[in-house]
Amino acid sequence: MDESVDRTVTWLRHWIEAHGGVAGTVHARQGDTMILAAAVNIPPPVVKVVGTVPKGKGMAGLAFERDAAVSTCNLRTDTTGDVRPGAKAVDAAAAVAIPVHDAAGEIRGVVGIAYAGERAMDDSELALLTRAAEALPVA
Repeated sequence: MDESVDRTVTWLRHWIEAHGGVAGTVHARQGDTMILAAAVNIPPPVVKVVGTVPKGKGMAGLAFERDAAVSTCNLRTDTTGDVRPGAKAVDAAAAVAIPVHDAAGEIRGVVGIAYAGERAMDDSELALLTRAAEALPVA
């Protein structure tokens, strides 16, 4: 495994555990597309679907487009249109996708975390997750 990929996966595992999640992803920005850089506890069919995410599609693409966290209380029952059908196969309920920035303030990637149970995330929890996500070592 590439050293930077290994470091990103290790960081993601620790970040998920520190925030009580059960699964997560890191997407790295390449132009107007997000490319999957790391995944933890994401089923292979979902990994294939989210391997390349265009701006504005799915939770990661919407977080990229909006430059804001995108969350759902339940991946499987979400009716907002923010959650793509493939994400509904993840064995989790609540989820959030968070844009992370470089030193110039440009989006360099999106970090996602999923939780076992349903939950609504208030602004303070989203702010905490966002601050922690900004520590992403590579993307």
